[in-house]
Amino acid sequence: MPMGSHSRTALRASRQAHAERSAIAYDAPMQYRPLGRTGLQVSAIALGTMTWGQQNSEAEAHAQLDAALGAGINLIDTAEMYPVPPRPDTQGLTERHIGSWLKKTGRRHDIVLATKATGPARQAGRPGHVRDGRLLFTRENLFEAVDLSLQRLQTDHIDLYQLHWPDRSTNMFGQLGYVHVRDEVPTPIEETLSALQELVQAGKVRHVAISNETPWGMGRFLHLAESRGLPRVASIQNPYSLLNRSFEIGLAEMAIREDVGLLAYSPLAFGVLSGKYLAGQRPEGARLSLFERFTRYSNDNTERAAYAYVSLFRRHGIDPAQGALAFVNSRDFVTSNIIGATTLAQLQSNIASIQLTLPQEVLDGIEAIHQRYPNPAP
Repeated sequence: MPMGSHSRTALRASRQAHAERSAIAYDAPMQYRPLGRTGLQVSAIALGTMTWGQQNSEAEAHAQLDAALGAGINLIDTAEMYPVPPRPDTQGLTERHIGSWLKKTGRRHDIVLATKATGPARQAGRPGHVRDGRLLFTRENLFEAVDLSLQRLQTDHIDLYQLHWPDRSTNMFGQLGYVHVRDEVPTPIEETLSALQELVQAGKVRHVAISNETPWGMGRFLHLAESRGLPRVASIQNPYSLLNRSFEIGLAEMAIREDVGLLAYSPLAFGVLSGKYLAGQRPEGARLSLFERFTRYSNDNTERAAYAYVSLFRRHGIDPAQGALAFVNSRDFVTSNIIGATTLAQLQSNIASIQLTLPQEVLDGIEAIHQRYPNPAP
């Protein structure tokens, strides 16, 4: 059930008490971690970009890039499909904004640039407009996707090229249970990896990765890389937050043992863990206020869990968003935590989470809440 008036009053009192405490200083150095077995070191916090071209202008995108690099961030994550929600009239703008910044600043060698190839629209809600629907992970389609991304990004290579979601139908984007589609004919993973190998050999791509993948998928990519001499995936980009810890169930051990670390996306569950949507609030301009497609972040159990986490952090004098991000930062299977922001103030506050170490009492409280509300927003 939604919160009642008592909960709303308690939330306001908690927020006021927290506001009276001093904020965590924004002065800690960035941390860096190995990107798989590539030899690259990437910042423990990455800059996500999916709002650029829709909620954020080109000038705002450039300002965020300047601020992020100034704070020590070197991993910039984007996708050919962005901005989100995906629309034909905005598709590619995010990469274009990054490209114009690269041209203006000449700072290509200061960043590890990651982008993604859009997967096929096999399921409802997946965008079919990108590259006129040529989205299977075949050699022809991947070469086209890379060339178009390189043009928009105004660069000659992509440091980390990711498959945005699997070519096959599987459980992702809020679907927990796996439903097998027997008559489906996906592109064989070996064919996809062979095409990526050609792109690496051509110098257009340095390293490859997967996203929104399952344990079976990761295992198959790794097996084919080892047995056929194909490129080894360097990372996996999946959702991970206090409201969605499903990565821990089957993928966390693989990520550690196989050196395929997590690039965690939606670590604040679209801002829900900041507390700004609690008690039915819908701030003007916020993502859940603007777009109705992200329903997994607005169910009753999600609200209950978010209220519990926000209250826990505020009782300990911790900004809720920074606390939620610090939890993700601390996981040993996480290579980088992808943060997004629509304002520079949000961005700076989120980056400051790198200096926060959660006390054991808070970690114990997190586990107690997780036991009550496990993964309400997968």
